[in-house]
Amino acid sequence: MGRVFIIIPLLLFSLAFAQEEAPKLDTGDTSWLIVATAFVMLMTIPGLALFYSGLSKSKSALNTIAMSFVAFSLVSILWVIYGYAFAFGEDVGGIIGKPDKILLLGVEVKSLSGTVPEYIFVAFQLTFAAITVALVSGALVERMKFSAWILFCLLWFSLVYVPIAHWVWGDGFLAKLGALDFAGGTVVHINSGIAALVGALLLGKRQEATLLPHNLPMVATGAGLLWFGWFGFNAGSALAANGLAAAAFLNTNTATAMAALSWMFAEWLYSKKPTLLGIASGAIAGLVAITPAAGFVDIKGSLVIGLLAGIASFFAVAYIKPKLGYDDALDVFGIHGVSGTLGALLTGIFANPAINEVGKGLLYGNPNQLFIQALSVIATIVYTSIATAIILLLIKALIGLRLDREEEISGVDASQHGEKAYNL
Repeated sequence: MGRVFIIIPLLLFSLAFAQEEAPKLDTGDTSWLIVATAFVMLMTIPGLALFYSGLSKSKSALNTIAMSFVAFSLVSILWVIYGYAFAFGEDVGGIIGKPDKILLLGVEVKSLSGTVPEYIFVAFQLTFAAITVALVSGALVERMKFSAWILFCLLWFSLVYVPIAHWVWGDGFLAKLGALDFAGGTVVHINSGIAALVGALLLGKRQEATLLPHNLPMVATGAGLLWFGWFGFNAGSALAANGLAAAAFLNTNTATAMAALSWMFAEWLYSKKPTLLGIASGAIAGLVAITPAAGFVDIKGSLVIGLLAGIASFFAVAYIKPKLGYDDALDVFGIHGVSGTLGALLTGIFANPAINEVGKGLLYGNPNQLFIQALSVIATIVYTSIATAIILLLIKALIGLRLDREEEISGVDASQHGEKAYNL
């Protein structure tokens, strides 16, 4: 009898504790993630669309915008049909998720992901997938068939973005190794940057392979919208309205501002003129580099990351690209590939457990983290480069990749859409 009196209270205590630990909807977290999701959507349309369009020639301005629009639209549909299921489903061999949630089966109004409705987590991750695909277009503009771009979006999203997202964020093999990627250094920026480089190499140079932005105010507007939206990208990745989100927010702004300045001064020393294009490009490089580190580093780390990102990406664009001769039209690799790699590696050095107990870098007694970060970078580069090349070669065999020479010279807007940006 005495044992009964002991066991019953213990069972009641266990039940009470289990109820307390069960996930509960937090309206503050939910409100912030809804806003952050809208912020990230703004990054693609109109942010990236305007940024890329302003950088392109006027006769290709509409096509450049259309590439971002169609990427966002297509990925929005594919994500809810199968992308979310494979990226975030229960892990299978560290490579891909189980397709239990195809067409969001089992996801209900009351379903939670942590403290937020699963529906808004689905939408938040959708915006990351969409901008990653759209980013690749910057290397391919002014000479790619629009039909080929649509097929590329479908195949690359399915065969490259989804698996890598699972590796890092869906409890895949890189997550199990302990790779740190707060908001997409490997998943978004290295992934898109390497795909852009492969695409530029396989497509070949444009007939007019120059970067003469036709509308710099449009570039600045797009860059400003990207900077604004990136607060949702990075701070939203805390998935809660808390101190970690606030730290990520401030780290994002700090690194971005520092990179804008470091690119500007590097360019000033190199070419004797500080350009608006350089300042805007530096800001994007800073945003890219701080993305994997935003929720792991302190202000000192964000300052160093921003400083190095602006210099490294400027060097890649101004020196390495001309030396190697590849035609990455809008410098996707030079900014996203280079600064994404830099940010991922520096996360392994500057990750501060006082900011986020999950991450502990080299400077805080864990040199193994830098090795893990390097491994995640290499795995992403190898898989993305091979898979992207196969996809592009397949498309080339099926429908062709490039426009005819005459169509390219006359302008992609006219040849592919029957429109022009300016009727003056």
